[in-house]
Amino acid sequence: MPGFLQRFFALIMRTSLVSQIVVGLVAGVVLALAWPAGAASAGLLGSVFVSALKAVAPVLVLVLVTASIANHARGQRTHIRPILVLYLFGTLAAALVAVFASFLFPTSLALAVPADTELAPPEGIGEVLRTLLLQVVDNPVNALVTGNFIGILAWAIGLGLAFRHASDATRQVVGDLSAAITRLVRAVIRLAPLGIFGLVAATLAETGLSALADYLRLLAVLVGCMLFMALVANPLIVFAKTRRNPYPLVFTCLRESGITAFFTRSSAANIPVNMELSRRLGLHEETYSVSIPIGATINMAGAAITITVLTLAAVHTLGIAVDLPTALLLSVVAAVAACGASGVPGGSLLLVPLASGLFGISTDIAMQVVAIGFIVGVVQDSAETALNSSTDVLFTAAAAPPPDAVPDPL
Repeated sequence: MPGFLQRFFALIMRTSLVSQIVVGLVAGVVLALAWPAGAASAGLLGSVFVSALKAVAPVLVLVLVTASIANHARGQRTHIRPILVLYLFGTLAAALVAVFASFLFPTSLALAVPADTELAPPEGIGEVLRTLLLQVVDNPVNALVTGNFIGILAWAIGLGLAFRHASDATRQVVGDLSAAITRLVRAVIRLAPLGIFGLVAATLAETGLSALADYLRLLAVLVGCMLFMALVANPLIVFAKTRRNPYPLVFTCLRESGITAFFTRSSAANIPVNMELSRRLGLHEETYSVSIPIGATINMAGAAITITVLTLAAVHTLGIAVDLPTALLLSVVAAVAACGASGVPGGSLLLVPLASGLFGISTDIAMQVVAIGFIVGVVQDSAETALNSSTDVLFTAAAAPPPDAVPDPL
């Protein structure tokens, strides 16, 4: 038996992580169909995996960004500015794609879903910006506990700049701490196959897809826009930046980041996965250690699509006329609001009433649209997170050019 176990673990170590995740995905589907009760229990594995990712992500961001800035050599390029430009341009492009898709495929909603009175959406764009500002100056301990990545980034940048004036020995300690945290993160990522197995099994056993039957048209528009961004618009943006065939990098990011993000449904939880992928792609650590956490908070193409499509679906249902300038304004508002979307499942839905306010739609009606959003969220939020998170690595690699060598397999 010990010899069998040794060979078994040796086989696991030789098999790529992506292959293991696919096996876990298929096994989760089979278990959910064959034994729903057991599949629901297997959800514990998924919960543990997501909790582990969320536990290491705040510490990883704080330590890695601090170490990166503290040990950054003067005069060395980090490519952060062009990455931010790509993030913001991609989010705005996603909102525009959603506007055109909504006009081409208008969707009507049955606005009879009772509004959830516990939801508290922001009342205006000023409130979104105010919330962002308060997150920047959050207490560092509270930011770590609550997963406030904007606050964590602010403190990490501040500490990194302060440590630049420390002794070489102190900066070396910070670098060693960063390396230690990175090793812990890699250990957590190795649990991905079991985590995906549990998440898939539990989701299919508890919800299935039957509840989505009445909303397939809305879901098709949402997912169609996200697929268009992932497979057409984003590759065009990357090609314009790199003048290279973008699809090998696009498919690598979708396969190795998008799959995990699809099932965790959290950009914050996928930060460790994106950090590891960036390392294997050979990107500059000084760049991706900052750009990936920033992307998890402001690179929200999927959220912009969700806000725009649901808002225009409500507009179409109510028979409100929309002219081109108003549609363009909606795109800008959706893009800005998406940057302030919460990095948790369903976070973008609470910003729908904000965009709906442009058309004089009451909060009561807008909250009914939000409720419908939660119904289709089983698929919509997963696809949204996969697009958001995989694009973080894609744009980082495009702005900080990846090496010509083929990336190491998982």
